[in-house]
Amino acid sequence: MDTEPLTFPGSTGAELTGVLHRPERTARGSILLAHCFTCSKDLHTMTRLARGLADAGYAVLRFDFTGLGDSEGEFATTTVANDVRDVVAAATALIERGFGPCGMLGHSLGGAATLLASPKLHTVRSVVTLAAPSTPAHVKHLLPDTPDGPGDDGTDTVTVRIGGRDFEVARRFFDELEEHDQHGAVAQLGRPLLVVHGVDDTVVEVSEGERIFAAAAQPKGFYPLLDADHLLSDRAVAEHALNVVRDWFDATL
Repeated sequence: MDTEPLTFPGSTGAELTGVLHRPERTARGSILLAHCFTCSKDLHTMTRLARGLADAGYAVLRFDFTGLGDSEGEFATTTVANDVRDVVAAATALIERGFGPCGMLGHSLGGAATLLASPKLHTVRSVVTLAAPSTPAHVKHLLPDTPDGPGDDGTDTVTVRIGGRDFEVARRFFDELEEHDQHGAVAQLGRPLLVVHGVDDTVVEVSEGERIFAAAAQPKGFYPLLDADHLLSDRAVAEHALNVVRDWFDATL
């Protein structure tokens, strides 16, 4: 397996950075990985999936959303709409390099962005969500109950604390969450969808994954991961999830 850097313009015109994993033999298809809110392409959840799927014969692209990881741009100015356009840009960059048919996997809010982006991409044949919310508005629970929280105090950003780190997030990021019809996007997806969700996920409850599954038309699948946290920190659980995802793409790409 070989890896190479890949850059392309994102939703705001800033250059986004990704890593393309090439299988040793001719690729049987391609898969795009979209990471979780405030995470990066280098999170172990993404790297383990990328390596495992490349070993299975797929070309895999993991990338950083605008303003995160190695990508340029200002994270504090982005919204879910920007994330959706970043996913479209990443999938387009992958297909333009001759890798197809294309599958997409989105983790957490990256899963929401993937579901919203998929109807815009005719080259996508199969979709997987991992620990994804049933609506982007689920992230509103991150709003702090402080003077620089959701109230109107004249500032353009909100400080949220995630994983022990503070992030400045645009107020309009939260203001526009209700504008996204993820339920409708799922209902009209028109391609195979697998929902993978940890039963014990305390960040995005398993009921969120159940709602995505209920909204989808066939063909669809739901796989409950036992003893799994939101980031699939346990290696054995991550390996099990990889096998489930790989088998799904083998059957649908």
